[in-house]
Amino acid sequence: MKKQVDLIIANARELVTVSRSAELGIIHNGAVAVKKGRIAAVGASDDILKSYSSRKVIDAEDKTVTPGLIDCHTHPVFMGDRADEFELKLKGATYQQIGAAGGGIKSTVRKVRNATKSELKANALKYLNRFIRCGTTTMEAKSGYGLTTEDEVKMLEAIKELNGGAIGAINSERPELVPTFLGAHEIPDEYRNNKAGYVDLIIQEMIPLVARRKLAEFCDVFCEKNVFEIEDSRRILKAAQAHGLGIKLHADEFAPLGGAELAAELNAVSADHLMVISDEGMRRMKEKGVIAVLLPGTTFMLGLKSYAPARKMMDAGLTVALATDFNPGTSFTESLPMIMSIACVKMKMTPAEALTAATINAARAIRKEKLIGSLEPGKQADMVIWDCLSYKHIPYHFGVNLVDKVIKAGKVIE
Repeated sequence: MKKQVDLIIANARELVTVSRSAELGIIHNGAVAVKKGRIAAVGASDDILKSYSSRKVIDAEDKTVTPGLIDCHTHPVFMGDRADEFELKLKGATYQQIGAAGGGIKSTVRKVRNATKSELKANALKYLNRFIRCGTTTMEAKSGYGLTTEDEVKMLEAIKELNGGAIGAINSERPELVPTFLGAHEIPDEYRNNKAGYVDLIIQEMIPLVARRKLAEFCDVFCEKNVFEIEDSRRILKAAQAHGLGIKLHADEFAPLGGAELAAELNAVSADHLMVISDEGMRRMKEKGVIAVLLPGTTFMLGLKSYAPARKMMDAGLTVALATDFNPGTSFTESLPMIMSIACVKMKMTPAEALTAATINAARAIRKEKLIGSLEPGKQADMVIWDCLSYKHIPYHFGVNLVDKVIKAGKVIE
């Protein structure tokens, strides 16, 4: 007698399980059975259809099925845009020059401080809806555009409410959000001549409040020259650890400060950007198992020539993840497939490496690999059906949306 399930996806040209570290685990003419939002079985279509039945069967003939994409570094809560700054960059202004003139992060901070929580949620929602249509089923979401206790809490509350009211809640209509506190994103104008005072505010007031109210899973720091340098970052991150938060770093993006080494020293979950990472930083990150989250969309949009050395990192044994770095200033895209295309062309990743980096490795960068990131029995049924014959087309057929259907926790998003 067949077992009854809620959903079967059958006849996939390629079912890409991403369940083995050394290979993608492709099942030709593959199928997935889903029950109560979890994967019940994965295998050949003939075998699944003999063993399971469902009132809802999706025929994925001539299509590719993969795990839902996971975007492990985003900044989706903000107001306004920075299109004028984009034009300035095209005329030769650098990121640092724009910031020094009051633009960049500080420009967005002013808009966020003037916005209500409801306005922030409404603005973020339109972007979250685009993320899900591009195949992203889970996203890390950072604060960092408030830079006061009140405004950072406002951002994190917006993230929590967009996520269904709690960390780990599942909203089957849009991506699941994993909140990260990023009060150390920039030094606000009112502390321009008192950075130590702002660091103390983060450590003594913001982190304890965020942790006590369970508003974030992680704490991140923009570890960069003239922002939060190594000792500032160490103090903030150790305080976050003492309050039970996982830690992440924006590290070695523009200047080789040693952010990767600090990430290893503190056993961070991930170090992100890493465009100018040192060989020693790579060695230490590998030794400590720190995930390297690479953000080639930012490098692309800033018009920089040197990308993070992905090939060298992978050859050295590091686990590499990919993310959009979605934000209004330096990477205004909701498309992880486009990021995969840039990663393949500019960082010489293979399509298999890029897909792994945007699924199971990205799950590792937010400590969710036991729940999502691959198609295995018992895991959450987050999947994408792509209108293409092979996973290789996802980065190869660039600039268009190949998503046919998205399944979040077993529910087909129409």
